[in-house]
This record gives sequence, structure tokens and C-alpha cells, in this order.
Amino acid sequence: MPGSDPEASIVMRFQLLGPLALADGPDVVVLQPSKPVILLAALLLHANSTVSADYLQRAVWGEDQPATARAALQTCVLRLRRLFTKHGVTGTAIEAVPGGYRITAGPPTLDLLGFRDQVRRATALAGDPEAELYTLKDALSLWQGSLLANVRSDVLHRDEVPRLSEERLRAVERVCDLLLGLGRCGEALVDLWTATRVYPGHERFHEQLIEALYRTGRQSQALAEYRRVKGFLLDELGVDPSPSLRQLELSILRGEDLGAGGAARAAVEPAPAPASAPAPAPGPVPVPGAASRVIQGAAVPLPAAAPGAGPVPVVPHFTGREAEAAAMAARLTAPPPPGADGQRPLTVLVSGAPGIGKSALAQHVAHLVRDSFPAGRLLVRMTRADGHPRTADEVAAEVAAALGPARAGERALLILDDVVDADQVRPLLTPPDLAVVVTSRMGLGGLIATHGGWVHRLTAFTEAESYALLLAALGTERVEAEPRAARRLTALCGHFPAALRILTARLLTRPGLRLGDAVDWLGDDPLARLTLTDSPDHSVSGLFDRALDRLDPRLSEALLRIGAGPPELLGEADVADGPEGPEGRKDHPHVPEDVLEQLADAGLLEDGPPGPYRIHDLLRAHLRRTVRIRNRRTEKV
Repeated sequence: MPGSDPEASIVMRFQLLGPLALADGPDVVVLQPSKPVILLAALLLHANSTVSADYLQRAVWGEDQPATARAALQTCVLRLRRLFTKHGVTGTAIEAVPGGYRITAGPPTLDLLGFRDQVRRATALAGDPEAELYTLKDALSLWQGSLLANVRSDVLHRDEVPRLSEERLRAVERVCDLLLGLGRCGEALVDLWTATRVYPGHERFHEQLIEALYRTGRQSQALAEYRRVKGFLLDELGVDPSPSLRQLELSILRGEDLGAGGAARAAVEPAPAPASAPAPAPGPVPVPGAASRVIQGAAVPLPAAAPGAGPVPVVPHFTGREAEAAAMAARLTAPPPPGADGQRPLTVLVSGAPGIGKSALAQHVAHLVRDSFPAGRLLVRMTRADGHPRTADEVAAEVAAALGPARAGERALLILDDVVDADQVRPLLTPPDLAVVVTSRMGLGGLIATHGGWVHRLTAFTEAESYALLLAALGTERVEAEPRAARRLTALCGHFPAALRILTARLLTRPGLRLGDAVDWLGDDPLARLTLTDSPDHSVSGLFDRALDRLDPRLSEALLRIGAGPPELLGEADVADGPEGPEGRKDHPHVPEDVLEQLADAGLLEDGPPGPYRIHDLLRAHLRRTVRIRNRRTEKV
């Protein structure tokens, strides 16, 4: 109504710092991808300002706009208002103004404005490190995963997402500075491990990590980290570490006390803006040995500062998969076979469930075989931030530009990471001087049938591999002091690599927590505990949610039904005999055999005929929780 407060009429809170969602207290509705959702995102990104119709049209339809784009935009606004009505947000929240549209919001109703407001408050508290830290952490808690993951707009992901990511990056850097200054170095380690791997050219993050390791009694790890970043800077950028990094190494070698200097810095010096460049679209990423290559016609001065994009990182605490790694390395470095088959690139497929460690294994092997690929090694993300696959044509052009002209006798290694289907990669398997590692959740049997290659299907760790990961991540002293509890923790994680890594990250930030107490803590609610609270993207539940989102609706509904049954599912004979099986096993849901096979191919079921299909305990627990939440929402409606 004219003259009313627009914010007062909005009963829900807009969540923009993650998948675009509407929140009403604890209830959150993630909006399904659509053109009205793109329109909403574009308006919220510029809340309280007029957004031109031309910009909105480009955001919704890209450069290839329909002839009736202006009329279509009006229809899109109408659909968005109907969406608001459906979810309890009044249609007057969007205003038509001269030249475009405007949405009015404030910190209580839009998380982006709330984040910026909290950051401003923190800056004003620069003389009180504890208060500034508390306020910044409160601001960062508003981030809920991959930015605009459900908004399918190349314009917004190109122009807006990098800018928002940079705002978060500055806040994370300042939080780590404050933690170091206050002597709470262990709390900073998780953020710093992640940041240094995602932004390997960001020297300040490396400096903070090295200092945190040293001040928590890990001098050897701190020096190893310095050597790692020094090697990266020399190999990739041809530069030496900064004077402050070199001075830090010298201080560690001398055994100097770094506490006072860090405290002084945190009390008076706000964190500088990171020097990393804005995040580009996913694409080929140069790895050590290919620093001088050119990508899309421009020299690469720094690695891409984008989650999921960067030089192939050294996987911290990589353990297990020894047989697979050795076999892959042997196959990749063997001479190409003679004859016609030698005219195709050597292909190795690594497949398995989400979170099983496919990418980590591929990256680890890439470092093992680096000397055999003088023409370079490229990591290509085959899936966009919104979960949609990239086309083979766009990837092929970027790979050609990145590798440059072929040189006789020199081979290149290409890692095609997170491939969705065989059609994505077939056009890329042409140069005979390439070796290709494909990682995919899918089995990609058709690709192997037409192009040959070797397949490594990964399953959960063995008990020994899980225990070894805890030893590597937490240290021998802590694990061997409570070996029985350590083994119990690995069992609670189902020996699932992603769960184990999240668990070790949480335990690293709580060095005083006994493993025996951690068993009770984790056992109370494994799914809730296997989440990094300050980085919700790193969670077992989020991993499974993203896997479900990729499935055809028929398959996801079948998987939810399967989750209600026992861990051991129907085998081939049971399926053929109907829903109760040959012995009348009514506890099994009836699922057609072809659906079971497709779910197994997607890595969400294990084994299969002639034995029974099985479902991992963590996935089964997640599916049951998903059904309970959905049922509660249905009852509420």
C-alpha cells in the first residue's frame, strides 16, 4: 500500500549468500531454477536501487534475447510476484520505476545487506579484537554455500559472483588475523587450509597458515608448507616469496616467539584486500610445469581466485589408494601402444560416489607423474558452479589455447574433473599426444566401449586406510593415545573419505577434545556433526543434496524410497519376483531393476547383481532425514 514500509510487508527473509532461498525462521525454501528466480537475484544484488530493464533482460536471457524481451520481462515480473504470494511475500515488494524495477530490503530481510552491515560494525570495533572477531564471524555465518548455485545466469555469475566472493575473502582474512593475534591459532587452521588450496597464489593466507602451524607446535609442518608455497611461486609465477614470508621462515628456523607481533597486528591493522584476480568461469587451469602457457589469449599472472579453480593442489594428508595410484601412474607413463590404437589419447577413468575421493586421487597422481608430461598438465572443471555441465566445444577451445602448439615428442596430461556424461568428453579425445584422466560419478561405460581405457571404480576406505588418514591428519601422538576411539570414529564415518576429512578438520580446530569424547559427540548426530559450521559447503549432507539434485526426478524419488528400507537392497532375482521378493520380504521397497542399475552407475548404490545392492549408511541416514523434513513441510502446508 502506498506510504507503507516495504520491509514491514516482507514476512520472509531473502537468502542470497548461497543458493537463492526464502527463509521463515528455521524453515528455508530453496527456489527452483527459473527465469523469475534469475530476475529476483538480479534485483536483490542491487537492492534499494533502480535496476535497468536492459540489465535485467541480459541477466535473464543473456546476449541472445527474444525479440519481445521487454514484454517477456513484464511477464517474468508477474510470475515473480505470484511466486512471492505463494511463499507469503507480498507482491508490492517489487516496484516498477522509471527505467526499470526496484526491490526494497534491509539487513533484517536480505542476508547480503546483513553481511555488509555486520562487516561495517566490525570495522568500527577495530580497537577491540574480541568484539571485532565475534562480529565478523557472525557476518560470515550468513554464507550458506555456493553463491547463486540455483540461478542459471552467465551474466550474474560472470559479473556479480566474483565481486561477492571477494567481499567474503577479505572478511575471512581478517578473521584469521584476529585469531592469530589473540593466540587462538588452532581455530584458524581449517579456514587457512582451505584458503591456501583454493587461492594458492595468495601469499597472505600462506603466511597466516605457516604462522598458525608454528604457534601450535608444528614447526616441521610449518616449514614444509613454506617450501610448498615457495616451490609453487617459483614454478608457476617465476617469483620468490615475499619479504614477509621469507622473514617468517627465518623466524621459525631461529625459534622466535611470534605471539606478540601477531597480537599487535590484529589490534591495529585491518586486513588488506587480497591481491587475487576475480574468479573467471570454470575452465582449464594450468598446473605446475605449464605456468607460461596462455589461456584465452591472455597471460595468467595469478591462479584463478575461484572456489574449485586453481592449479592442481597437493592434497593435504593424502593417504590410501596406494594400489590405484600406482596402477594409474604406471598406465599414464607407459609408452603409447603401437598401431592404430596409438592414435587415440590414453584414457583413465576414475569413478565412484560423490565424496569418495576421485578428484583427490587424480590430483595426487598428476603430481606423481609430472616429469613425464613436459608439455603441461591441465585441470579442467567440467561442471559449472550451478551444477550444469560445460560443453565440449567451449572446453576444447580453451584447452587448445592453454596448451599451445604441440611439440614433437612432448606429451600433455589433461584431467577432466566431474564429467557428467560421455558426450562431454568424446570430442576432446583426439590428440594422440594427450593422456586423459576423467573423473565422474557415472560409470561412463559407453565411453570405455567406444574409446577404450582403464577404469578405477572407487569405494569406501578400508579400516586401515581410514586409520592412516587420522594418523596423517591428527598426528600419531593424539591418535595412538586412543586407538580404539580412533577406530570407532572411522566406523561412525562409514570409512567414507569426505566424512573423514570433515571430521579431521573439526578435530584439528579442537585440539583439546579427547577422541573418546568425540565418539559420543559424533554418534549423537553424525550428519549434523559432519559439517564445517563456518563453511556449510563442506558437509556430508550438502554433498548428498547436490548429488540428488543432479538426478532425474524419477531416480531421486526412487532413491528416497530406497532410503526407507534396510541397508541391503533387492538383488536381481528379488526385483524379478516383485515388491516382496521371492521370500515375501516386505521391508524392501519395490524398485525396477533398470532404476537400481542407474543409481548404481551414478555411484549412489553399491555392488548389484548377482549379489544384493547396498546403500551406504550415511547416505541412507540422509535420505531418511530428507523424507522426514519433506513430510513435515507437507503437513505444515
